[in-house]
Amino acid sequence: MELGRDLEGLLVRRGEAGYEALRAAAVWNGLKPERFPDVIVQAASEQDVRTAVRFARSAGMRVTVRAGGHNWVGTSVRDGGMLIDLSRLDACAVDTASATASAQPAVKGRDLAAALAGHGLAFPVGHCGSVALGGYLLSGGLGWNPGVWGPACLSVAEIEAVTAAGEVVRCSENENADLFWAARGAGPGFFAVVTRFRLSLHRLPTAITTSAYVFPLPEVADVTSWVVEVAASLPPAVELSVTLGTAPQEHGTKAIAVTATCFADSADEAARSLEAFRACPLAGRALTRSEEQPATFDALFEGADALWPERHRVAADTLWSMEDLGALLPLLAGDVAKAPSGKSLVLANITPAPPGGAAMPDMAFSALGRSYVVGYAIWEDPAHDQVNIRWLREATGKVVPLAAGHYIAEADLLATPSRSRRSFTPGTWERLRAVRARWDPEGVCQSYLQP
Repeated sequence: MELGRDLEGLLVRRGEAGYEALRAAAVWNGLKPERFPDVIVQAASEQDVRTAVRFARSAGMRVTVRAGGHNWVGTSVRDGGMLIDLSRLDACAVDTASATASAQPAVKGRDLAAALAGHGLAFPVGHCGSVALGGYLLSGGLGWNPGVWGPACLSVAEIEAVTAAGEVVRCSENENADLFWAARGAGPGFFAVVTRFRLSLHRLPTAITTSAYVFPLPEVADVTSWVVEVAASLPPAVELSVTLGTAPQEHGTKAIAVTATCFADSADEAARSLEAFRACPLAGRALTRSEEQPATFDALFEGADALWPERHRVAADTLWSMEDLGALLPLLAGDVAKAPSGKSLVLANITPAPPGGAAMPDMAFSALGRSYVVGYAIWEDPAHDQVNIRWLREATGKVVPLAAGHYIAEADLLATPSRSRRSFTPGTWERLRAVRARWDPEGVCQSYLQP
């Protein structure tokens, strides 16, 4: 088989013209890993994916995959082997009669939301609109409106994938169920290449509404105590998020911002849902306050884009914890106050109960704690790499003893070898290994990134 001749898309080997541009483009982060695949295949079709996997298997090459999301450590870029770039596979078709969509892995969340809105439909896309579906859904997908819609992978009804043997299979709860189980949460260690998702869609809330308070950072203990209390009284359609960082509107003041996003169907419903949030007893201590502002998905994406600007250098780490935010965030406030970059931040929320109060279905993804915290070091100058990475690891290190695990999509897999394993329950980890042994016994697909 002559791989280049058999592809519709692009094949570039290390050392050839265009290689470095493709390698760099495979990582959204401005901080590029010093790892170099032997071959990069930019697939132009689903058949290209099958051709590439079959060639890699016959040649004894290991395969990694990228779809186009924000994987900070660039897990798809490895030394040696083949990187399959799916960024051109971005077709999407909506079936309004069945309220489903067929989407390829490079479809961006912003584009999917726009396509669905015209039909009065929605999907729990990621908070950053530029994130592609592939890696996001495979990792579980912590997206908008989690109290009602749950993690995004919960709304994946079926996948089509190229296996490590180069065969095309469909997977659902009723067909190839073990591979489907792994596809909903395994993340960058998934042992097949998903080329298409069938998504179950939701009705679009017609009155998305946001309210927010921004407090001085020294108020962190009282504010997080109130957040934990008020979260228990808010309906599932209200998503709470807490950010420790710099408040641009306050001329660089370090602050704690609390935002409530309500996915309602009328202004009256939003007002009722946000009543407890509006009655914040600490409101008089806020630097700024906004009440019940109408929003759209585009507006929500713009807010996220401002936090994670393009062409910046980023390091991140996450943790789930059984402790509440009142025990976690005060431990981080001092580090945020002295962060070497004013753009660095800590984001946190309270894990919502499963939608409808039911148990989560059987899938590789599971929320490992009642609280979720992620720290981001964000800077521009390459000369400041080490000081910012050190800041992140020292800061998150203060709360790691309280961690119940990590989120595989954003865990700092370079920090310690245990990050991957600790992103799953022990039973899930062993089951992933068993399912991998069945579907990829030769190890064609690269497993989790290790230091």
